[in-house]
Amino acid sequence: MSADFTHYQGRYLSLLERDGWEYAHRSNASAVVVLVAVTKERELLLVEQFRKPVETRVLELPAGLVGDLDDPDEPLLEAAQRELEEETGYRPGGMKLLMECPSSAGMSDENLAFILAHDCERVGPGGGDDSEEIEVVIVSLKDADGLLDRHLAAGKSLDPKIYAGIYWLGKLGYMANSEE
Repeated sequence: MSADFTHYQGRYLSLLERDGWEYAHRSNASAVVVLVAVTKERELLLVEQFRKPVETRVLELPAGLVGDLDDPDEPLLEAAQRELEEETGYRPGGMKLLMECPSSAGMSDENLAFILAHDCERVGPGGGDDSEEIEVVIVSLKDADGLLDRHLAAGKSLDPKIYAGIYWLGKLGYMANSEE
């Protein structure tokens, strides 16, 4: 493996090349936490916000950068709790790392950490930081598929990580119990 060559260095992203392969690198964070957040009332916490690269609002799982607040060694679970509270106004009763994986292995060296946040309770307003306008979307687990179907039918953008989150909730038994 040869050394990386930097084609572009921005404030938040860099374009690098390794062995003839160009890829994006996030220069202001070490990873991304993606929260599969469930309230005590068996509701899934989602967020909707405008995403400039695609010029539309996107429905997503709450997520955020690890180490972007001048702490490159920030632990995953601390970043997850910080981002969940910032974006949704909810604090988890407990958290568990579900998996770590590349976000887009052919385009970026970024890694995602899917985190289960369970027994979440509202402790604040949410909505993101000063640079964000996040709408919190709360849906019962039994209605989650219907919400996603309605969004797709209306031509709205959905982040596919939501489906990964629902997979994990099913694997952990949350979805089976939502039919009660």
